[in-house]
Amino acid sequence: MSIPPRATLDGLEHYYDAAPRSSARAEDFGPLTLFVREGAGWPFYARPTLGHVGPVTAADVDAVRARQRALGAPEAFEWVAEVSPGLRAAVEKSGLAVHEHPLMVLHADAPAADPHPQVRVLDAADPLLHAALVVPHLAFAAPGTGVGEAGPAELAAEITSRAGDGRAEQVAERIRAGRTAIAAAFEDGLPLCSGMHNPVGAVTEIVGVGTLPSARRRGLGRAVTAALVADARAAGVTTVFLSAGDTDVARMYATLGFRPAGTALIAELPGS
Repeated sequence: MSIPPRATLDGLEHYYDAAPRSSARAEDFGPLTLFVREGAGWPFYARPTLGHVGPVTAADVDAVRARQRALGAPEAFEWVAEVSPGLRAAVEKSGLAVHEHPLMVLHADAPAADPHPQVRVLDAADPLLHAALVVPHLAFAAPGTGVGEAGPAELAAEITSRAGDGRAEQVAERIRAGRTAIAAAFEDGLPLCSGMHNPVGAVTEIVGVGTLPSARRRGLGRAVTAALVADARAAGVTTVFLSAGDTDVARMYATLGFRPAGTALIAELPGS
């Protein structure tokens, strides 16, 4: 695989450090930084401290894990293999399982994809914002690209059960501030797929693209991603990147012009 220049990965490292700080506090653990979410939403994780040079030990990882347990937060770590090659051994020695994901950056000359008639970017006042934010919960509960069982009925029940959780209000505030954009594909008044990007300056990461399991294999994930790319470019973003779930998903992103940039590693408790 052809890896972009180290400057590209260094730019992503600065993004990884900056992006969580708008909705989390950072706790210093020397070679590691723990981000602790403040408010509703997906929980954060620990990462290598920006600019740290030197080894990271299993004891360093253990100290962060103890703090995560005390906070009731997931024992999770995320990093880029090519930037922090020694961290994996320390994390595995601490007892966590490590998963690999293709890290991809959009090629500067990638052509724009045609808009999809079912996909739109939501504004902060969109009445379906809450519903769009619920879709990934069902999508990631049944990982993979194959068509699954969860469909509109399960989605409607999940939307009801998560009503009032504060997530929509938090994301609406981020949309108004220009820190998040969310796109979704709709059918019969229900979102079938959604995802978002979170810009920091000229860099943004596309995250949380998930399709309702019963609606998979219809190109909706690709269409939502294309809409997010178009929104980012229109806002002046010059670097768009993402982590693919697996190599099959990476091939789909490649059709939009995303190219390999490295390996994103996620560590969590075995069996999680």
